[in-house]
This record gives sequence, C-alpha cells and structure tokens, in this order.
Amino acid sequence: MKQENSAVEIVSNFLAASMAPDPVKAATYMAADVVITFTGKRVMPDAHHITAFNKARYAWVKKSIGQYDWMDKGDHTVVYSNGTLYGEWPDGRKFAGNRYLDRYEIRDGKITHMDVWNDSAEWILVPEISQR
Repeated sequence: MKQENSAVEIVSNFLAASMAPDPVKAATYMAADVVITFTGKRVMPDAHHITAFNKARYAWVKKSIGQYDWMDKGDHTVVYSNGTLYGEWPDGRKFAGNRYLDRYEIRDGKITHMDVWNDSAEWILVPEISQR
C-alpha cells in the first residue's frame, strides 16, 4: 500500500473511532507523544480529552467528511480532512453545515500532530449566522 493511502486510511479510521465515540480505539491511531490543538489554541493530550471536550460542547456531534487531501513531506505525510459538522447543541438546537478543517501529520503509521478548526465558536456566539 502506498504511504499516502496508508496515511489517509489512518486518519479515516481515527475519525470513525472518534465519532463513535470510542476514544480507546481512536487513541490506537495516535503516537504516545501526539500534539493535539483545537480551535482557540486548546491543547489536548490525548483522544480521551477530545471526547470529553466534544461532550461538554455538544449534546452530540458528527462529521460529514467532504474529502481528504495529502502531501508527502519526506519524513511524514500531511493529511487534511474537510467537510461539515452536524449535531445538537446542549440546549437541544440541531445544527448542520458547520465547516471544519483538520490537519494531521502521520509518522511511522501514527498521528503525531492534529490541528482542528471549525465554525462552532462563532455559531455559539452568534447563533443566527448558522442559519445563513
């Protein structure tokens, strides 16, 4: 299997486990010293903290994955995943179309860096923009 296909598969499997949510399985795709940074520069040490953060922010949330893009950087592969989030806020309001972009670095078959961006903070602050 080519490196790029393998890296995309690792990210795809990680996202499937994360959305289950199964942080134990999701963690198997991450290096022990993974660096995870969410929107707002929130640094998280592991997949369990991602699940806890999402549980506090949303009643539930899933990703509608748009596409994966990848590039070989020599000693690692960078994978981008983009698409939209859908789910429900803690107050029961449903949402969809919330854009996201995730960037992953894959080294030796594990995610070593993960950066996450999405529209959630803006939608929480100004809910009417989510209706546009």
